[in-house]
Amino acid sequence: MENALGFVWKYSIGNPLHLVLALVLGTTITFALNVFYNIFLHPLRNYPGPLASRATGLWRAHKLLSGHLPQIVKQLHDEYGPVIRIAPNELSFIDSEAWKDIYGHHGSYEMAKDPRFYRFVGNRIPHNVSTAGRELHSVMRRQLSHGFSERSMRAQEPCIGEYVDLLIHRLEEKCSDGKTALEMRAWLNFTTFDIIGNLGFGSDFGCLENSKYHPWVLTIVENLRSHAIMRALRQYLPAYVLYLLQEHRVLKGRKENIEYAYQTIRKRMEVEVERPDLIEGLVRKKNELAPGEIELNAMFLINAGSETTATLLSGAFFLLGSHRDVLEKLTREVRTTFSSEKDITLISVGSLSYMLACLDECLRMYPPVPLGLPRVVPKGGFKIAGNYVPEDTSVAVWQWAINYSKVHWHKPDEFHPERFLGDKQFANDNLIAMQPFSAGPRNCIGRNLAYAEMRLILARILYRFDIELAPEARDWVKRQKIYTLWDKPELPVYLKPVNAGG
Repeated sequence: MENALGFVWKYSIGNPLHLVLALVLGTTITFALNVFYNIFLHPLRNYPGPLASRATGLWRAHKLLSGHLPQIVKQLHDEYGPVIRIAPNELSFIDSEAWKDIYGHHGSYEMAKDPRFYRFVGNRIPHNVSTAGRELHSVMRRQLSHGFSERSMRAQEPCIGEYVDLLIHRLEEKCSDGKTALEMRAWLNFTTFDIIGNLGFGSDFGCLENSKYHPWVLTIVENLRSHAIMRALRQYLPAYVLYLLQEHRVLKGRKENIEYAYQTIRKRMEVEVERPDLIEGLVRKKNELAPGEIELNAMFLINAGSETTATLLSGAFFLLGSHRDVLEKLTREVRTTFSSEKDITLISVGSLSYMLACLDECLRMYPPVPLGLPRVVPKGGFKIAGNYVPEDTSVAVWQWAINYSKVHWHKPDEFHPERFLGDKQFANDNLIAMQPFSAGPRNCIGRNLAYAEMRLILARILYRFDIELAPEARDWVKRQKIYTLWDKPELPVYLKPVNAGG
């Protein structure tokens, strides 16, 4: 290969046209040889998948940027089986055993996170608990765990309750005439960002107070496609190039937003009184962490703990509003369990068993992170769900595909919370196939807080209001695209205040 390109280069020197032709010819030859290798010689050549996905990463990049990659991966699993090749060096799994094999502990090691997904700009910014290596991750998670303990949740309850009170107050103001549909996607985002902002930064964003997005929050919501572009480019460009693009071109205003985050969290770090928030454990160890690590962890917690929770709640409103029988049963559970609205707390909502089943079914049908979270197979290769996979392969369980697989679920396209309550009709459902918070030592640290927060917000709204989807929200999910997270359109919902008992 090098001799062929050298020959072309030798006879192109001194002639610009020849040089251009040499570059085109060299690129074409390189591309053709790569395609040939990927199809016929690559260690993954025997794994099934479309010819285009096996030949080149361009297929995957195109489908990612189309916003429909998770749905396409699901269709491919239906066609080819439980493991498919979606890029020359990437496999997707929907076997439930793959959760343990890919994301679990394996003696003295665990599979590393794929840096092309998690660190597409390389090591030019500090690590957070999501991107850190095993040793640093253990230190960070141990310190962060204090903020997610049951003790901390009880201490955080008044703070969270105040924001939910303000949400209810704002919704009552906006729906007083009963004729105007409220944009619930925004109101849920306002609430979760303000809550997690207070718990992560030490101060909220004023979204509920001002009834609008804070500019920093709006940037997070609006830049989903930009991150998808960066991850697609990472397949072909070195990390330092993407870092420059991110800093100067792709994410407009990113520097200002990072500086806002840093200034805000530094004010929180100056508070000498112990505060029961999510980063108190890290603040105690601030002298032992590298510069910027506390700030980046706070930013990660805000992104992960707000947008995903608001997404699931938005999905719950859509799915419940689309299934009136389920909505009525859930509303009845809330209003008969509590004799007064003041009895609905972060802890007491844990008794709502039907609500938990509804949220689990919403997580199955509308997972906040619908794609796969990739890991890299270690040296020597590894067996995943009975399949030998060579080293350096990128592997993942794709949530949308496994959640809608007929192999694991009876009537997977239908909304049935009863499948999580032991209903005989769904006795053969493989419940462990669904892991919306991932699995293993890197699973979501905020799982319990997220469940409690979702139940509290949903219970308070259903206790106070009757809800109904506006006609223009009927095809809400079908109109969405996925760029790691959902790019959600507006969700218009009618709210009617009721007197549920004091």
